[in-house]
Amino acid sequence: GAGYVGGPTCAVIALKCPHIRVTIVDLNQARIDAWNSDNLPIYEPGLEEVVKKARGRNLFFSTDVDKGIREADLIFVSVNTPTKKSGVGAGFSADLTYVESATRRIAAVATSNKIVVEKSTVPCRTAESMRTILEANSTPGTRFDILSNPEFLAEGTAISDLFSPDRVLIGSLQTEEGKDACASLKEVYANWVPRERILTVGLWSSELSKLAANAMLAQRISSINALSAICEATGANIDEVSHAIGYDSRIGPKFLRASVGFGGSCFQKDILNLVYLSESLHLPQVAAYWRQVVEMNEYQKSRFSKTVVDTLFNTITGKHIAVLGFAFKADTGDTRESAAITLIRDFLSERAYVTIYDPKVDEAQIWLDLAEACPATPLETIKKQVTISHSALDACKQKEAVVIATEWKEFKEIDWTAVYSQMSKPAFVFDGRMILDAEALRTIGFTVKVIGRGDRL
Repeated sequence: GAGYVGGPTCAVIALKCPHIRVTIVDLNQARIDAWNSDNLPIYEPGLEEVVKKARGRNLFFSTDVDKGIREADLIFVSVNTPTKKSGVGAGFSADLTYVESATRRIAAVATSNKIVVEKSTVPCRTAESMRTILEANSTPGTRFDILSNPEFLAEGTAISDLFSPDRVLIGSLQTEEGKDACASLKEVYANWVPRERILTVGLWSSELSKLAANAMLAQRISSINALSAICEATGANIDEVSHAIGYDSRIGPKFLRASVGFGGSCFQKDILNLVYLSESLHLPQVAAYWRQVVEMNEYQKSRFSKTVVDTLFNTITGKHIAVLGFAFKADTGDTRESAAITLIRDFLSERAYVTIYDPKVDEAQIWLDLAEACPATPLETIKKQVTISHSALDACKQKEAVVIATEWKEFKEIDWTAVYSQMSKPAFVFDGRMILDAEALRTIGFTVKVIGRGDRL
């Protein structure tokens, strides 16, 4: 798979291990063509330099999946594992269709021993089913060892995360063969990662650690967002509260920024996986505990869109709103589970007109996401209510309100005086990311609403 995990990870391995030949294969021809061009299919700071140094030397991109499988000693499976949309576990459980078809393909094609590494974020015990499929379908005389090597990348900082990871986790069966396979993969990472940072654990611990890390991080965000609601109701300031509690060395300052809610390809999906896993292990209290993290996130998004409606005199029907930012966070073009999508869907259902600007997300992706978010509305109708702008300044012209949905650095540097002069009055700014200087904006003349700051004194 040549997506957000497979592409950057294997490109860095190729860069750091010039003696290892790395081939990234994907069935999607357009995506492979993009990897082989000057216009990579994903935006990630630093990725382009890495690819350019290694591509054609020991890094190759191809759609010849079978050749890739046959020639490899070690195979990373990094395919998409979305949440199931229908059937048993719909809405919670991971859809392992792609993992299974990749595994079946490896079994069918391989003619020599392989180490198969699951890289995708997967629910606990996926390695078990991969092993069953491989063993049932392998040609005589071929052996497969399965390792779990979950990815702890954060989009936007993936390359520096790969260059100096907090830890590399490798899970294997605790048999002789399992430990040998584990040692082989450890040698690859040891080319640039200090050995004491390469943790080797049991297969199930490795799989669960990935879900656990994401669940704990998301839980911190939902906790601070829950407190932001209290701040708004009392007049406290969430920035001051998170700053104060972040000083406690046991808590630490990271992941304590209140916002319109978390997005991304992993947090929600992984927690729902954990919920499903807990339910299926007959642990309903555990499931309910983790489910609340996701519910809090949904509540935060709907609370924010309600604030917009309430502040604009209880109606936004026919009003024009600029939404700045569509990616789920800054420094990525990824829009998966982006809070902006939920906000815009809410605004459209109130029959408002929305103008969107994002520096890295392309138009086709925005239309795709909005069509999926509003399945009952034909795209033609959505396009009557939504405009896509190519600059922040253009997006804000003649609008009643500006909503900050992504913390892109350039939004701090907008000429707000120019924006104000071209907006309908009273002009409103809603800062869903706490990145603007609210006092400076009020001086210009804006009415400003910031997450986690109440109006009471």
